[in-house]
Order: sequence, then structure tokens, then C-alpha cells
Amino acid sequence: MAWLRGIAVVVGLVAIWQAVVSITGVPEFMLPPPLDVARALVGDAALLAGHAGVTLAEILLGLLCGTALGVATALAMAAWRPARDWILPVIVASQAIPVFALAPILVLWLGFDLGPKIAMATLIIYFPVASAFFDGLRRTDPGHLDLARTMGAARGTVLRRIRLPAALPSLASGLRVGVAVAPIGAVVGEWVGATAGLGHLMLHAKARVETPRMFAALIVLAVIGVVLYLAADRLLRRAVPWHAESNPAQD
Repeated sequence: MAWLRGIAVVVGLVAIWQAVVSITGVPEFMLPPPLDVARALVGDAALLAGHAGVTLAEILLGLLCGTALGVATALAMAAWRPARDWILPVIVASQAIPVFALAPILVLWLGFDLGPKIAMATLIIYFPVASAFFDGLRRTDPGHLDLARTMGAARGTVLRRIRLPAALPSLASGLRVGVAVAPIGAVVGEWVGATAGLGHLMLHAKARVETPRMFAALIVLAVIGVVLYLAADRLLRRAVPWHAESNPAQD
């Protein structure tokens, strides 16, 4: 029944959108009617698909890099105390710098290809993955750790056999957040400087006052984000079946 609820939400939002346009009489260049946007989605399908493919590649590569870096950082901090003392303050302090402000610098360093967009997505994904996974690693049940020490288990064995499985639900939560925010990094990078991608297409449509095309690109981006989140959520539920939140809610 989840897909029926999704359809109902979409229909409701479109109805509200149309009502706002009809009641307020807002100019079409500011808020086009849903029908005009639908025509743009159909008429520009090939164009939108090409740019969406570029943005999707940036998001997926950013997810891969951000997840790998975040997991490696969390494991290093959990396994080696000096690494925690040095790295954790840097991670926390780095969040005081808006990632969006780094986009022009990354474009300057990495050019206008995929590099800066992947780097932006990586930076945005990195923190929730690293912080959530590290939090899970250090919140392992003390009783399990005491039992392992009593039995003479080595630190590496404790990490692999006890702390890592116990922290996987936290990692799953961090990955869900990362998947949800990953499109932000890719699109911001495209806004600053790009030759392709949905963000690049939106900027060109805005400059030409092609508002329906701009909204169509925004809808495609939203669909990509929702599909990626649902796919990641399903995979994580299967990967961590012992966690209570991993079991689908019963209707």
C-alpha cells in the first residue's frame, strides 16, 4: 500500500500547486502550471535523461567515495585512540565551514568535469557516515565487550566479531542520511561550474526564462533522490535484518 500513499501525496501536491497558480494568478515565468511542466517533461525527455545520467553518475561516485572514506575514518578512530584524538576534532571543526562555500575552490582545483561534483557529494556524505558509524562502534554493549575480554579475545577480534556487527545499524542510519543529501553536493557543484548535469540545465533554463524546463529538471532530480533513498533503504534492511528498525512496518 505504500505506493498508493505515494501516488496520493503526489496528486495532492499537484492539486495544491494548480490551486495556487489559479487563485493567485502568479506569472508563469515565476510558477508555471503543472500542465506546462508536464509538457516540458515529455517534450524534453531526451535532454533531461542525458543530463540526469551525468548527475546520477556524480551522485553514485560521491556515495561510493564518501562511504568508503567515512567507514575507514570511523574504523581508524575506533581501533586506534591517537587517531580519535587527532581526527575527531578536525571532523567536527570541518562542519563549521559551509560545504557550498568550497564549491568554487573545488572547481578551481579540479576543473569543470566530474571531479568537483564528486568531491562535493563526497564531502556531504562523509560526515554523517563517519559520525554515525563511529558512534555505533563506541556504543557496543559493555557486557559483550567484558565477556570477550574475559575469554582473552584480541582487540582485532573484538572489533570484527562484536563491535562491527553491533555498529552496522548505526552505519545504515548514516548511509540513509548520506543518500538523502548526496544530490545536494552534485547539483551545487554543477551550479558553480559544469558543462552537463541537471544543475547545469536548470541554470541555462533560468537564464532563458524557460521556467517549465527548470521545474522539469527539478522534478527529475527529486525523483532520482527518492528512488536512490528507497533503493538504499531496501538494501540496508536486507543487510541488517537483526536491527528492529530494519523490519518493514506492518500495515
